[in-house]
Order: sequence, then structure tokens, then C-alpha cells
Amino acid sequence: MWIVHDVNDVHNVSGNSEFLFSDKRFFSVDLNMCGRKTLTRDMQSIIVELAIDDWQDDDFYPSYNIAPTQSSPILIGDGSSRIVRSMKWGLIPSWSKDESIGSKMINARSETPHEKPSFQNLIHQNRCVIIADGYFEWKRDSEGSQPFYIFHPENKLLPMAGLWTSWKSSASQIINSYTVITTSPKKEIRHIHNRMPAILNPMSIDEWIHCEKTPSGQALTNLVPTPKPLAFHPVSTFVNSPKNNSIDCIRSIRDSSTLGLFN
Repeated sequence: MWIVHDVNDVHNVSGNSEFLFSDKRFFSVDLNMCGRKTLTRDMQSIIVELAIDDWQDDDFYPSYNIAPTQSSPILIGDGSSRIVRSMKWGLIPSWSKDESIGSKMINARSETPHEKPSFQNLIHQNRCVIIADGYFEWKRDSEGSQPFYIFHPENKLLPMAGLWTSWKSSASQIINSYTVITTSPKKEIRHIHNRMPAILNPMSIDEWIHCEKTPSGQALTNLVPTPKPLAFHPVSTFVNSPKNNSIDCIRSIRDSSTLGLFN
């Protein structure tokens, strides 16, 4: 979770520092959403559940703690097929002089992507789905920050809406990168956090990724809090460090059953 004291002073719960560009008109970055997610499923089960036509991510491995700047499988469309490629978390605009900007652009608010220069072309041409099966949020109170793991109660995937682009370095290296779109949660989750990733209805995936067939205005109507019930439980602060990547990241620290986030 990001704690904003000033537009030039941003810190996350793990103690690492970032800085925010002072001109928010260009970025509309959602610094209030946590930047961690999971994809613990094996490749074949993902291919089956999402009806993938072409899997191009040869470096994929399941992960319990995916952090910004790391790569993970991203679903895009070419008008007819569902294609998976490996992309780096943290969008690097094509006009950027270096890739470091990506670590500041891990999220984009669903309310304004068509208004921001960094995203307004991508919402028309480069929509994607971030393949995940859970994500983390940190609940703050007077005693500190408690991480929660949020996931599908039937262990299904959580297809998150996103935007992607390609960036070419001065050495002609091509990096594909993405940002996760966030939206306002329903009231049932606000006791944990005031934002959540925009989780797509599986029936809306083609409409979101096949940009040539679906105008952005129509596609944006899918960016609403999922009506499906999700589950959550508190987890250890072990997850705070992106160096930790094991089942202990998602293991509940209490014995009670998971609770529904949405009705």
C-alpha cells in the first residue's frame, strides 16, 4: 500500500521509497492501491480456464508474491485469438527516456484513463488482462498495517483489466510493460481498502482485449467492482518483502473461514 504525504514523497509499507511526478495530469497513477499479486496456478490450467490460443511466455513460473518491475503473463488479443506474453509490471510510456518510470506507473484509475496522455491512446489500442489468482491489500490502523490476501473462493483466476505498451531503449531493446486498472470497491471491502483492481467478468474478456472490435467507451463499461463473492484472510507480514516467494505469503494467520467481500 502506498502512503502519500506529499506529491513528491511516496512510501510503501515495506519501507522502499519512490517519487511521484509533480504533474499528475500525465499519469493519474493510483498510488493508494497495493502493488502485489499472485499467480500460483500451473500453465496448463491457465490455458484451459482462459481458453488461451497462443502461449508465448517461455519464462513463466508460478509465484506467490509478484511485485512491480517483475514480469508475469499478460493476455492480449489480435482481433480473433487470445495470446499470452510476458510483460513487466509498471508501464513504460513509449516516449520515456528510460525504463525507471515504470516503477511509478503500476496502477491507473478507471475513472480517467481516456483523459491522461500516458493512457489515452492505450485505452483505444492496447488493452490487456493481467492474469492473477489473488492480490494483497494492507489495512492500516493505529497499530500499523495488516496485509490481507484476496482471492476467488473457488480458486478461480481473477482476470484484471490493464493497459500495455512497448518501449524501445537507446540500445534497441524492446520491453513490453503494463499497468493494472483500479476502481472503487463496493462498501463491503472498504474496511480493508478504498481501491481494488478492476476484475473482469470472464464473459467480457474478449470485449476488453480485442480493441479493433470494441470501442473504448463500450469496453470501459466493464470496469466495475465484480459482483461475484471473493474471499480474504489476513496473512503474515512475510509478504511485505518481494524477496519472499512461497506459500507462506498467502497462508492465513487465523483459523476462521474466509469471508465474502461482495453480496
